[in-house]
Amino acid sequence: MIGSGAVLRLSKLTDYAVAVLIRLDRCQREGGGEQGACMATAPHLAALTGIPEPTVAKVLKTLAGSGFVTSARGARGGYRLSRPLEDIALDEVISALDGPIALITCIEGTGGCEAYGRCDVRGRWEPVNEAVRSALRAISLAELRGPGCCSERPPMRAASPREAALDTVSREAALDTVPREAALNSAE
Repeated sequence: MIGSGAVLRLSKLTDYAVAVLIRLDRCQREGGGEQGACMATAPHLAALTGIPEPTVAKVLKTLAGSGFVTSARGARGGYRLSRPLEDIALDEVISALDGPIALITCIEGTGGCEAYGRCDVRGRWEPVNEAVRSALRAISLAELRGPGCCSERPPMRAASPREAALDTVSREAALDTVPREAALNSAE
């Protein structure tokens, strides 16, 4: 097998950031206060999430720098959400913690590929990359809240690969793939 066996995977920090944001939302909802009324400290969030406190502090610093949370100092200080989870898309959090979403290095434009100038597929990855970004952009953090959380939420339904592609690929390009799909299906 060639390659390192890597798969498309989010970093642990991104996973932790989502958990911290959802926990902050829960704190605000269960506290009975309005959006932003509940303040939570890094040690408190670490205890509630099971994430080590230094990691929670690092995640909160990044989230504050990216505008997802605000902080206040003092005895009643801590962190709170800057906006509701319904207004935070998953792609925003991933980009804040992991950088731009790019499936392969040539999409990043860093030139980190030895075949960059001679690659026949380099320009063709962008629609695939955009389909992934679009799918992640379509999911709000509110949709990732667990069923035990305090708000009502509509059931989450994953888009089919075709629906996700149609959201990002131009209609003409999508219609152009139908004959190939039909040919592939009839060949089976």
